[in-house]
Amino acid sequence: MKINHDLMSKDYLKTIYILFKKELWSYFNSPIAYIFIGVFLVVGNWLFFNAFFLIGQASLRNYFALLPWIFLFLAPALTMRLWAEEKKSGTIEFLLTLPITDWQAVLGKFFGALAFLAIALSLTFTLPLTVAFSGNLDFGPVLGGYLAALLLGGAYLALGLFISSLTKNQIIAFVLSLAASFLAFIIGADFVLLSAPQIFQPLMQFLGLGSHFYNVAKGIIDTRDIIYYGAFIYLFLMLNTRALAGRGGK
Repeated sequence: MKINHDLMSKDYLKTIYILFKKELWSYFNSPIAYIFIGVFLVVGNWLFFNAFFLIGQASLRNYFALLPWIFLFLAPALTMRLWAEEKKSGTIEFLLTLPITDWQAVLGKFFGALAFLAIALSLTFTLPLTVAFSGNLDFGPVLGGYLAALLLGGAYLALGLFISSLTKNQIIAFVLSLAASFLAFIIGADFVLLSAPQIFQPLMQFLGLGSHFYNVAKGIIDTRDIIYYGAFIYLFLMLNTRALAGRGGK
């Protein structure tokens, strides 16, 4: 299947919106969603303020440094059921017979998960306000940090969604997504580059999600980093549609 001019048609987008709402509300219809949000807020705040009072600086740099590692567990937990549960229950066969395209199904699930992640992230906005009261907080890196977190979260979700389409087992989907996201994040990390052949270091740094995340989190909005994340997300969403097409999708 290929994307054509119908992609941006009103009916096409309306279908994606309906699927998006269904997926988003499916999170809140389960107590697990509230547990995820609670754990995310408690763990993130506790780890941040433990270091914050020791350092004594009005900065959220340490918080944004923690988010990639918290998202490593949160994102796979959000995506592990999206296709695996459909395949195990058999509802994927019904879904693929509906008058929707594979891209609509994939985008509906992806944006539903991304919106949930964005809602959880938005609940941390009290952090910069609290820190701002304790000192002169530079909001440039804060905005960059939130943008970087959303882009990284989207990349994790796209990868996890693709992996979920490959198995019926949610636990397997979770573990594989966590491992794949971890590798994608650290491949460009300094401690990894030090042990890699020098000829491969520039490529590894470019491919690593982490190097692009920290660039944006500093408040340096480089279009190359934005394009990288867009390409990464598109790649795994496209692979997701190919996986569905292999099951008789459209």
